[in-house]
Parts: sequence; C-alpha cells; structure tokens
Amino acid sequence: MLTVYLKPNSKKPMYEQLYSFLKDEIKKGNLKKGEKLPSSRALSSHLGISRSTVDTAYQQLVAEGYIIASPKRGYFIAEIDKLLNIVPIAHMPSFFDMPEKEPDMLYDFAPVANEIENFPDNVWRRLSRECINYDNGSLFLDNDAKGSKELRQKIAQYLRANRGIITDAEHIILGAGSQYLLMLLFRLFKQGSLVAMENPAYTTAYKTIEALGLSICPANVDEGGMSIEYLEKSEANIAYVTPSHQFPTGIVMPITRRAKLLNWANYNPGRYIIEDDYDSEFRYQGKPIPALLSMDKSDRVVYLGTFSKALSSAIRMSYMVLPDELLNAFNSLFRNFSCTVSKLDMAIMTKFINGGDFERHINRLRNKYRIRHDALIKALKQFGENAVINSTSTGSSLLLEWRGEMDSEALVKAAKEKGIKLYPLESYTIGSYLVQYPTFVMGYVKLDENEIAAAIKELVQIFR
Repeated sequence: MLTVYLKPNSKKPMYEQLYSFLKDEIKKGNLKKGEKLPSSRALSSHLGISRSTVDTAYQQLVAEGYIIASPKRGYFIAEIDKLLNIVPIAHMPSFFDMPEKEPDMLYDFAPVANEIENFPDNVWRRLSRECINYDNGSLFLDNDAKGSKELRQKIAQYLRANRGIITDAEHIILGAGSQYLLMLLFRLFKQGSLVAMENPAYTTAYKTIEALGLSICPANVDEGGMSIEYLEKSEANIAYVTPSHQFPTGIVMPITRRAKLLNWANYNPGRYIIEDDYDSEFRYQGKPIPALLSMDKSDRVVYLGTFSKALSSAIRMSYMVLPDELLNAFNSLFRNFSCTVSKLDMAIMTKFINGGDFERHINRLRNKYRIRHDALIKALKQFGENAVINSTSTGSSLLLEWRGEMDSEALVKAAKEKGIKLYPLESYTIGSYLVQYPTFVMGYVKLDENEIAAAIKELVQIFR
C-alpha cells in the first residue's frame, strides 16, 4: 500500500495535504506513468480518513492532469515528463497555494473604494420588483450587442446635461465593467498599437491593457496632466488619460493641455484618445469639468464611464462612447455578440435614472464625500508645515506630501503596525518617475469623519 505522510493536527485540510503529497511524488518521479493508485475506499481505510477526502484530492489531481480516471478500472498516473520541462509564461498559483489574504486594517485610506452602506438597496429592490412584475417576457429575450437601447438613451441624455457630450444611443456601448469594454475596444484598434499611459497610472487599467498584450509606454504627468512632450516622443498612437481627475495625483487637465492633446490626436488619422471619466460626478466646489469628448471636433476621443463607482463594484455596469470609425468596426465585428450586462439590471438602471433616483443618490454621496474630504484636510493640518496637502476637491482621494525625516517605506511599515493602511504614490508608477518626497494617496470614502480623526491622531505619533 502507498505510504502517505499526513499531519492530523495541521491547519491545512486533509484533502489538501493528500493532494500536495501525491502531486509532489508524481513530479519527483516516485510515482511512474501508468502506475495505478489505490482505490479511494482502500486508501481512506488505510489512512483512517474519510473516503470523500480521498475523492476530493483525486479529483483535483485529475483536473490538473496529474492522474487519469479510467471508468471501472481506477486512477492511473499520467504522463507528465514533457509538461515538467515546459517553462511557464507566468506563474499561476494553484488552488491550494493561493497567498493568504492580508489582514483587514483598522483604518484603510483606500483611494478607490465605495461602501456597501451607500448602496440604495431599498430603491433598487423596489425597482427590481417593478421590472419583474410588469415584464412582458422581454427580460428573457436575447440581449442586444450594445445593451438596452432605453438605457443608452438615458445615458446620452445624462452625458449631455452633465458632461457637455453630444451623442446618441447608437454610439454608446454597455458592458459588464470597464475592463470588459477595454477588451472589446482594443479589438477595434489596428494591430501593433502602442498605448501611452499616464505615469503614475490608474493601475487597474494598466494591468488590463498589459494583460491584453498591448505595448505600453509611460508618459509622465506634470502640473497639467499627461506631458505632450513625452507623448510625442513615444510614437504612441493611443493615449489613455483621466483628464477630469487624474488618478492618482488628482490633477485636473487645463483647457490648454486638453487642446494640445486633441491636436496631437488630430495630427494623424490613426491616433485616438481614451478618456476614462471614472469619477466625474464627485466634484465638491464649482461645476463639473466638461469632458474632453465635449471639445472633440475630429472624432478622435473614446469616452469611458461607469456606474460602479457611484453604486457598487458588484454592479458591473460601464459604458463607452465610440467615434464613427470605431463604431462601424464594432458593428461589423461584434454584431452577433450579446451585451454582458443582465437585462434586469439594465431595466432597473433605466428606471433608476428616469425616476430621478440616480441624481438624488449622487447628490447624497457628493455631500457625504465632501464632508469626509473636508474632515481629512482639517485633520491633516495637525502635521504642521511638514505636510503639503494637494487637493482639487474632486473624486475620492487627495495627496499628502511629507517633508519630514522618515522615508515612505518606514512610514508605511509604522502605520501598518498601528492598523492603518497607507498607499504610497510610487506604488502607482509604471516607469521612471521621481517622487521627490514621501507622498501618499489618501482616500476618504471607506472612513467616516470619526474614523478619519482617530486614524490621523495615530499617524501624528508616527510622522516626524
């Protein structure tokens, strides 16, 4: 009988131990190709463990190709010699080797977040019942590739009133999150496209584009946003920007820089700008900044918007506005696709906007975030002259630049020991970008005013 070493007192479940042991024995060559393993009944009896434990381990090994299940014959070792010589493109942890989740912090200054308590669940539940009760069967029909026309019409009206964008439903594409829309969008650009991204960058978008196999070049940001000088030197044909509130620096791109960016795109017919307007609803002083697309006269801007930031990350509902050339390519390439947003969610969202609930929800959130933004600035002033606060009264975060003696790594470590999670600016850089002083992206969405005050009180004892 097979000799197996298991640790009954280990925190690691028995089926994981058995799975890992057998996999290692196979990889070491101690179990040879074609060798038959004991039946699950026999091995469970031999080891004094349940048969389901053995079955679970065996099924995982079958799924990963280490053993083969033969009906009425049993389990046999697979041929893996050739597989063991393959150098993987990237290490993907197995199901049992996933890293442990970082423990929750007492105070988390996450720069991009939303709270479940902010979700309008009562309204959403009521609208959901209305959509289901009065549905004539349309919720169960095939989904249009672009998504619900009624919702796209509402979005077009919203963009005109709030972002100065003149468009129609035909140019709007709905999808389950911005990452999915980016996957569609980059199928529409010519092969071999080079994407210029702001540096520091919105890392979620950066990782998505990188995963799609696109070449990326960093274009450093200055006081006006993406540097046009960097952009022109890069030979990029696509520029990915967040002009209304650059993430993570918070810079609002001025009109002169926007004009230069549009001129760059207009210079060559193969160039496009992707405008990610991820949190334009949250501006706490003055009127919202008009979208870059509202200035575009040459059809060079792709506009990305999302409902996830205002509602919940669980509501995977984003949209993009395509220029004519890319819209024609979309209609040709994806005409047989189905929208990835459920028809029920789109129907609810249409009612949510149409009844004024969305506007009321945004106003409530804007007021709440403004109070937290102001509370954070007030608390940070305790640091005195060593702290430089950079805020544009927009979005869900601001920058704290520290002129004291401690470096960024030491401050992050000391804060973590106090149960406070900080986000250094350098963690968002994608190329050579000099962060002169320790700088932190301070989000204020996950913390209320009392938590902000308590967290900063602790940080005052650390920063010196």
